[in-house]
Amino acid sequence: AASANVVAAVANSGLGALFAPGTDTGKGWKETRLKPEFFREPDKVRQIGSNFVQQANRMQQVAAGGDKAAIAAQFQELGKACKACHDNYRRDE
Repeated sequence: AASANVVAAVANSGLGALFAPGTDTGKGWKETRLKPEFFREPDKVRQIGSNFVQQANRMQQVAAGGDKAAIAAQFQELGKACKACHDNYRRDE
């Protein structure tokens, strides 16, 4: 349950604010993997982000219940929510 709490906290922290315009071309300690499509598809990004928050919050609730089968099922849903953003907006290394 502690890990689910951390994921929910990150999901609800305003994660999208980390991706300001221009971060698709920036370099820090490592070259960015953010695709420029992230800024061209704001409605889709919001939808994917909202689903991630919902799935993370649901994971927190399910984990608190302790049902291992339900936790495993929700973990799959949370993974799909993460993958949706990565598949659409993250470049391969």
